[in-house]
Amino acid sequence: MELFLQFGYGMMEHCRFLIGQWDGGVVVLSPRDLSAGQLQRLADQVHGLNGTVLLDPQIYRPTFSHGRLIKHTFWPTTGFAFGGAELSRCLTELITLNEQLNTGSIVLPGLYAERIDDDWLQNQLLILEEAQRQDVAPEMMFHTVAISSDALRNDVQVEVLLDAIRGWDVDGIYLVCQHPNSDYYVSDPGWLANCLDLIAGIRLDHKSCVVGYANHQMLIASAAGASAICSGTWMNVRSFGVEKFDTNNDEEVKQRATWYYAPHLLAEFKVQYLDLAKKVGELATLKSSPALLSPYADELFSAPQPTLAAFTEQQAFRHYLQSLRAQAQAAVQDTFDATVDSQLQQLDTARNELLRLRRLGIVGQQRDMSDAIDASRGALESLRVTRGAVLRRMWRNVAFDVV
Repeated sequence: MELFLQFGYGMMEHCRFLIGQWDGGVVVLSPRDLSAGQLQRLADQVHGLNGTVLLDPQIYRPTFSHGRLIKHTFWPTTGFAFGGAELSRCLTELITLNEQLNTGSIVLPGLYAERIDDDWLQNQLLILEEAQRQDVAPEMMFHTVAISSDALRNDVQVEVLLDAIRGWDVDGIYLVCQHPNSDYYVSDPGWLANCLDLIAGIRLDHKSCVVGYANHQMLIASAAGASAICSGTWMNVRSFGVEKFDTNNDEEVKQRATWYYAPHLLAEFKVQYLDLAKKVGELATLKSSPALLSPYADELFSAPQPTLAAFTEQQAFRHYLQSLRAQAQAAVQDTFDATVDSQLQQLDTARNELLRLRRLGIVGQQRDMSDAIDASRGALESLRVTRGAVLRRMWRNVAFDVV
């Protein structure tokens, strides 16, 4: 499983740096955060570093009013429910833009679904049919599936969605799912179980599945055969919410704190809590493995005191993304059961250590995944029961196909 960079506010230099360090990789471009000129410049720079770009059209609702988003020429001016000239114009502009950006595939727009019903499915089909009329090859198309937390909780709606996806002649699905209550971590086992089931169903239908707007909790998507998860710097590109596309409030106006990601604990900590860890002799417990190839946080563990280290916001973001990429690439094991067992072991190790550290006062606050670990475990066990037999047989094809 790969990690794609989900572009968000202030990420241009991070993308250039990391793609350069990785000698490749994929950036999912965001028209909300980039002007037309910036899209082209960044795409050209990524290609020059052996990387690839995708463009998320972000037309989850044609009525969005974010100032930068609506300035793009592909943005619909009258909506395009049930097709028509505006849908045709919108897709013509998008296809042209994708050609100019030299994207790896064309991500078709997909309307945000409060529920999976006939109207939503019809709109999805009309978008696909219009792309086909404009001679976009199926192997070049990803279709966006953007769904609400309520829709993903509903077993019947998920099955209806999978039935529809089986009929779409596309190479892959770009899946974005709203978190319940807009929480950073998901503690609803039904939501997580259906998310994994949806990913597995897409992969078993021989389509790629790229999971957008993800954080480290979605490492469990490896057990469902996800092709890639996408993540970025700020929390609003690590979990999906439609509200960010309908406002001009950016992350820079919010109060900032510098967080350190402890990959083996699946948690982030403010640097002040690393000071406390050092006082009680537990700082080494928080240090990430050298195998993750992330030197960006090393100063925290060599300085006389972590808060005295020159650990910047830039280093924190790069440490998170480098570590998550290494974790994602290592998540898939040779067999389905080995992959599930590996994820379960990681969750159990994290829970036990987080509980022990909590007793010492070392906490990750809202970035501590403790309350979501049981839900993640439940989703993995559910996947083993519901999809295990077929995933065992098909694992080589499901888990090792490249995007």
